[in-house]
Amino acid sequence: MSERAPIVVAITGASGAPYAVRLVEALVRAEERVWLMISSHGWRLLQMESGIGSLQELRERTNPQGWDTYVTLYDAEDRGAAPASGSARTRGMIICPCSMGTLAALAAGTSRSLVERAGDVTLKERRPLILVVRETPLSVIHLENMLRLTRAGAIVLPAAPGFYNAPRDITDLVDFVVARVLDHIDVDHSLGRRWGAQPDGDA
Repeated sequence: MSERAPIVVAITGASGAPYAVRLVEALVRAEERVWLMISSHGWRLLQMESGIGSLQELRERTNPQGWDTYVTLYDAEDRGAAPASGSARTRGMIICPCSMGTLAALAAGTSRSLVERAGDVTLKERRPLILVVRETPLSVIHLENMLRLTRAGAIVLPAAPGFYNAPRDITDLVDFVVARVLDHIDVDHSLGRRWGAQPDGDA
């Protein structure tokens, strides 16, 4: 049986680092191969919002044993790396969180970094591109960029947790968003209870 193609994950400088950490952890626990890239602003937000200041700390927070097996880290500025080529097979890309700057570059097709180039490649190859945007309020420019990317095939998935499952803490709110991301990239998970499910039924 052939090995499953990897899922590309990028962490950029929008607020929402806890979503990114939980997403990587969930993918590793699901034994999914991850091609990971983190922008310089993404690292700053990881430190500020999650207290993660190094690659080792991120590894420890996202299942270190699984990390060594499933995660490949790429320099976010290396536009010659594998995720920059359409000939490198992937199952799609998740940008979580996705900054408005990254969103704008993708909407305009002006890729300057590996993150933006990988997103551009994902669109042109017609693979799933999930953009976990987090900004408020949204300007007309933001909205037009989201519409343009949606028309191009991307999925704009705002980091907007729901409250109908009566979340008990921040972890529940984070899991709500990450669960929706995993659904759209076709990864099985047990994060939270689905609408209509019994309280002790399958999540």
